[in-house]
Amino acid sequence: METLSRAAGLVRKSLSAAASPLALHVVAECPVTKARACDLKLPHCTVSTPVFMPVGTQGTMKGITADQLDALGCHICLGNTYHLGMRPGPDLIEKANGLHGFMNWKRNLLTDSGGFQMVSLVQLSEVTEEGVTFESPYDGKTILLSPEKSISIQNSLGSDIMMQLDDVVSSTVTGPRVEEAMHRSIRWLDRCIAANKNPDRQNLFAIIQGGLNAGLRKTCLDEMTKRDVPGFAIGGLSGGEEKDDFWRMVTLSTDHLPREKPRYLMGVGYAVDLVVCVALGCDMFDCVFPTRTARFGSALVPWGSLQVKQKQYAKDFQPIDPDCQCPTCKRHSRAYLHALFKSDTAAMHHVTIHNIAYQLDLMRCVRQSIVEGRFPDFIRTFMRRLFPSCDLYPRWAVDALASVNITLE
Repeated sequence: METLSRAAGLVRKSLSAAASPLALHVVAECPVTKARACDLKLPHCTVSTPVFMPVGTQGTMKGITADQLDALGCHICLGNTYHLGMRPGPDLIEKANGLHGFMNWKRNLLTDSGGFQMVSLVQLSEVTEEGVTFESPYDGKTILLSPEKSISIQNSLGSDIMMQLDDVVSSTVTGPRVEEAMHRSIRWLDRCIAANKNPDRQNLFAIIQGGLNAGLRKTCLDEMTKRDVPGFAIGGLSGGEEKDDFWRMVTLSTDHLPREKPRYLMGVGYAVDLVVCVALGCDMFDCVFPTRTARFGSALVPWGSLQVKQKQYAKDFQPIDPDCQCPTCKRHSRAYLHALFKSDTAAMHHVTIHNIAYQLDLMRCVRQSIVEGRFPDFIRTFMRRLFPSCDLYPRWAVDALASVNITLE
């Protein structure tokens, strides 16, 4: 711990020499819950939070173009360091003026560190103090992703927000491996900070680890918040753990994260999870869910989801959601989309546009309710519309909201 404290002191000193290319202004705070509305100033534009960030793994959202994403009002989306680093590779992307130029995206980009592949490609990876050794799923070659290499790739990509390489274990793992990963993530954060060539242009976020162990997560919070990084992410959750454990680790994290820094909850995209975790104090979210579920014909709506491939919509000439103003709902009926799914991949494109629009609009409505001082009422209305009866409310959501003074009726 003494070594960690000395390292944190050196890191704080080095960071103070360069101003962060990020500024967070808290616009409004809910007087009942921990929810807040902020303006997050980043190099390419200001992002209004709470915000959902669509995931573009390899420089594109599946089923939607960059121009369409921009037209929906998306101001920040994700790229995947591991996959982009493998192909087409950082050298080529750097020659295209970074990922912004390569994909012709004028808004902000967040790139992950590649660490998540330690879980998703666990059979192909080995973790040591040096980094993560992978067997490439593309050509079988062995590569080492170290904290320095992860940051080097992200520097080449030119993202507005970079994520540290952390030692990621599944949220269902228990025992000594969780503590080992937590301490290693702290050490790797210091290496990531030292490796960042562009602290004046690119913001490096730390990732809080510790699994479902409150003591370990608190230790990680204490250590990482000593490093004056521009923002913090809550990692190691939303991976199959019990929801009761999930929300308790989220609220523990937001209780100890600094007010003046953005709080990013990684891998969360279900509507209930988004709304509840805003109440618990989170600002930023990402997930492949809205695009992935669209490819199976599932359209997100305020009352849950609408499966356009089902026969009952074959002669239904309503839009997916009569109240939705997205291009898909303005132009196409459920019947058209139902027919298209049998013959044309354009159907997935249309539903993807709708689903991204739904997620972005949900966050705009959440933000507006916070600014107008009616967020608790928004939550109650949201839950009543999503669930036919209060008996069907998820127990974890009821308990989580009760912890921030909202009683569901």
